[in-house]
Amino acid sequence: MASFDEIYGQPRIVDHFKNAISTGKISHAYMINGERSSGKEFIAKVFAQALQCEAEGVDPCNECHSCRQANSGNQPDIIRVMHEKPATIGVEDIRTGINDNILIKPYASKWKIYIINEAEKMTVQAQNALLKTLEEPPAYAVIMLLTSNLEAMLPTIVSRCVVLNMKPVPDDLIKSYLMRELQIPDYKADVCTAFAQGNLGKAKALAASEEFDNIKTEAVSLLRYIREMEITDIVSAINKIKDYKIDINDYLDILSVWYRDVLLFKATNDANHLIFKDEIQYIKNVANQSAYEGIEVILEALEKAKARLRANVSFELTMELLLLTIKEN
Repeated sequence: MASFDEIYGQPRIVDHFKNAISTGKISHAYMINGERSSGKEFIAKVFAQALQCEAEGVDPCNECHSCRQANSGNQPDIIRVMHEKPATIGVEDIRTGINDNILIKPYASKWKIYIINEAEKMTVQAQNALLKTLEEPPAYAVIMLLTSNLEAMLPTIVSRCVVLNMKPVPDDLIKSYLMRELQIPDYKADVCTAFAQGNLGKAKALAASEEFDNIKTEAVSLLRYIREMEITDIVSAINKIKDYKIDINDYLDILSVWYRDVLLFKATNDANHLIFKDEIQYIKNVANQSAYEGIEVILEALEKAKARLRANVSFELTMELLLLTIKEN
């Protein structure tokens, strides 16, 4: 079921689309920019479905023929542009997906809507091919570009789109959603909310991930005993981390949140606002053993590790430097 009411934490985008529908002032090109898994596809789906809805209200009715088709992924005038290569959207993808058929009028609807997910993967040639269409689109065409990296888009493309930037969803909204809709207990909702950093889609994925729970447990176990570990133990830990299937940034975020808890407890001596409340005894021990400066060094080292991995520095070397820094501070 598609509804603007199901879009959480993005009131400005919802208001923009509702106003566009109610006034009839529909742009021919929109760009929704936000993190991966932040809900861009769902927002595009709701807007597209509302535009094609036969009830002609601001919200999709979810009952008419068009809405039923859209909910099953079979609305012929809501077209998702596919691409063969997973890392690249090439010029042929744009030509066959959009340019070669956009002049054919809608099959059964008022609008012909194209949705391009991961638009940042378009090559320069693909973007230039799309630009020709954006310059003179048919009156019935709406093109929606969903991107997680606005800087990868040509300025000439961006200038022809209504750009809508996703905002981080407030933590209280994420937590209440997880507890209400997914029946997640309070303590687990706190952890998932902390790691999601305003990304509701990521919070939902973490809440449903058994692997995340296991890795969180192992990461915390490492932090409990790292001061007593020998270099061989650290190397073994690195090899184990390398085999995890989650994004390494998620693993590093687990370590960061744990040490932020240490820093918070050291400053306040209050466990009520900790994310890892169930680790209070170990957090208290580390807070007593570490200086403020040492904890800050660790948090800075975690950010440096992320930067090094983004720059393709050796995983083993990066993690060894990080874990030795944690051990020494």
